[in-house]
Amino acid sequence: MSKARITVAKGDGIGPEIMDATLRIMEAAGADLDYDFIDIGEKVYLSGNTAGITTESWDILRRNKVFLKAPITTPQGGGYKSLNVTIRKSLGLFANIRPCKSLSPFIESKHPEMDVVIVRENEEDLYAGIEHRQTTDVFQCLKLITIPGTQKIIRYAFEYARNNGRKKVTCMVKDNIMKLTDGLFSSVFKEMALEYPEIESELKIIDIGAALLADQPEQFDVIVTLNLYGDIISDIAAQITGSVGLGGSSNIGKGFAMFEAVHGSAPDISGKNMANPSGLISAAVLMLQHLGQLDAAMNIANAWYKTIEDGIHTGDIYRSHSKQKVGTREFADAVIARLGQRPAEISPLKLNKDDFRPIIIPEYDRPKHAKVLVGADLFIDNSHLTPVQLGAILETHAGDHLKLKMITNRGVKVYPDGLPETFCTDHWRCRFVNKHNPKDVNSMKAVEKETIPQLMMALLNEGIDVVKTENLYYFNDKLAFSLGQGE
Repeated sequence: MSKARITVAKGDGIGPEIMDATLRIMEAAGADLDYDFIDIGEKVYLSGNTAGITTESWDILRRNKVFLKAPITTPQGGGYKSLNVTIRKSLGLFANIRPCKSLSPFIESKHPEMDVVIVRENEEDLYAGIEHRQTTDVFQCLKLITIPGTQKIIRYAFEYARNNGRKKVTCMVKDNIMKLTDGLFSSVFKEMALEYPEIESELKIIDIGAALLADQPEQFDVIVTLNLYGDIISDIAAQITGSVGLGGSSNIGKGFAMFEAVHGSAPDISGKNMANPSGLISAAVLMLQHLGQLDAAMNIANAWYKTIEDGIHTGDIYRSHSKQKVGTREFADAVIARLGQRPAEISPLKLNKDDFRPIIIPEYDRPKHAKVLVGADLFIDNSHLTPVQLGAILETHAGDHLKLKMITNRGVKVYPDGLPETFCTDHWRCRFVNKHNPKDVNSMKAVEKETIPQLMMALLNEGIDVVKTENLYYFNDKLAFSLGQGE
């Protein structure tokens, strides 16, 4: 069998030390790999490349498809872009996988039975980074959740669970509040769970879910969630296992995968033979699983567990129960010496070759929907008119086809029949619908598209500042927007 060719970046700070240690361990374990090395990070940034990666390195990455990456340093200031974000988005790395396993009592943890995998959506949500300042008072960040993005991450979570002998997948959302975005995520989860009857599935609201994860992590097995929630709870999970510094992660796309330690480049201890290579060792194990080299993955993971179990620890995890304090190189030597051994108390990594299969994400088949425009929300910058005064002006200029249904401020109705106690900013959502609508919100009539810009022009002539518009639609005769208070 030909060797798998991967791309390797030694990174910055402690990166070269922990990468050298990890490569030595993989070679000793019989990993069937060839390497192409690239420079990324601080050196490339400071050469004048604000992306931190050259065109030639992109070509190597795209050719090899698998990337083992040490931590890098992003210089402060100067408009330097996050290389991690650039790689994830450019190469479609939609899934971030973070195993969080307690190594208690050898690494102190209040939860000795914890063994949880966080599957985090990696490209969408608030991390799309689409933000605007709309008025003096109000700033906006758009939360974007897509059907294909949701389908990919949820299917990956179930397939990962199946491949790795996991018994339960928990979806964490806030669909009781964000009924469209998080509601999409939860509905796709419930539909897709039916395809995996052998795997238990459950939904948790993210706030109580995060609390339970911190207090009773033994309840969970695989957790799948949106980008922001996943970012937060994966650090919670890693920390309560004992140390964020021990964690590795994988970033998976349909044709590419990147593997890295969770921690940063720690330039203060670089070159001192002090760094713990465990995070990158964990990432290498995930990479070997991805490549189907399961024997090497199990061999390395179990030798690493045995090293931890034997009390051979770097300074960051050296405690009263540790037996020998070692440096980076010596820790790698200890892992290599234990290849072929299994831990006695830490549960070993077991991968069933018969169950393992490549995870294939189907192409997205975009359905056809009947889309009907039934109104518009106009967001207005106003700092001097009261809700009643603003409402009177808007009603006067609504025209022959539209009517003002309501005005809200920060989501609370202030017109008609608002409460004087409601604190208002200078940002007003004004909902316009067909003048001849029935009272039933589920039977709204269509409006002509040209009526919206006509209304905006009338308000412009009146000196009303419209900072944003959102069209209101039905898709297949179903509401496709959130209702306002009292609607």
